[in-house]
Amino acid sequence: MAALAWLTNRRRFATARSVRAGEAAAEAARKSAQEQEPAPEPAEPQFPVVGDPRAAAFFDLDNTIMQGAAIFHFGRGLYKRRFFGKRDLARFAWQQAWFRLAGIEDPEHIQDARDSVLSIVKGHRVSELMTIGEEIYDEYMAERIWPGTRALAQAHLDAGQKVWLVTAAPVETATIIARRLGLTGALGTVAESVGGVYTGKLVGEMLHGPAKAEAVRALAAAEGLDLDRCAAYSDSANDIPMLSLVGHPHAVNPDARLRRHAREHDWRLRDYRTGRKAARIGIPAAVGLGALGGAAAVALAVHRRRR
Repeated sequence: MAALAWLTNRRRFATARSVRAGEAAAEAARKSAQEQEPAPEPAEPQFPVVGDPRAAAFFDLDNTIMQGAAIFHFGRGLYKRRFFGKRDLARFAWQQAWFRLAGIEDPEHIQDARDSVLSIVKGHRVSELMTIGEEIYDEYMAERIWPGTRALAQAHLDAGQKVWLVTAAPVETATIIARRLGLTGALGTVAESVGGVYTGKLVGEMLHGPAKAEAVRALAAAEGLDLDRCAAYSDSANDIPMLSLVGHPHAVNPDARLRRHAREHDWRLRDYRTGRKAARIGIPAAVGLGALGGAAAVALAVHRRRR
């Protein structure tokens, strides 16, 4: 009997040990498999969200969608059509050269360009400038559209969202560009007209800096948009008020101040410029030196003639 009891306990003891051994082996195997094949990281939510009627995208124009400043390209086209003389052309050339070289918007240059354009178009019909604007787009602007930013805008359109330009350029020019790119529409600086003729004055002020944010806020309210679900894109620190309004801000070809701000606030960064020089000072590598040289040559030629 003693021998039988010993044998029974032995079997019970061995069975318990076997269970523990089996459990330990299974756990070790599971951990080993997890280490060899780590679980995939959760995928980021789809962006832009398809079929969201309360989401939209807002794009700055100058140096975000298009290389250079639209108002300076417009001035160049008006000069070609003899709307003004060489002195104004020289000023436009230097302003464009500065914009390309520095990669930032100088408020004084923008203001000067605005005043120049207003004085130039005063007394002309809106319909006339719209027709000319179509021609200027084909001559000077179409080839300066950034393909990368254009693709971003198209992604929002493909998702069924509305896409708006938001720019200090004249609303007529901005509307032409938006239509040519297949966008929804444009928010731009509104010049006063009476009876279809420009008066040489603005309605309010230029759509620049905080004014852009106010325009986006007003449009969002009118369109029933949820700004937390909207996206905005810009190259300039001047547009931080607009970018800060939306839930998905993007810095595109950013100037130094916007790049710092974007990194500090974990905003998405995209840069479609190429080359070390472009990355450092904001000149599109393929065209920067040519544009700068051409602008400087025009200005120097005019200066010499004055002497």
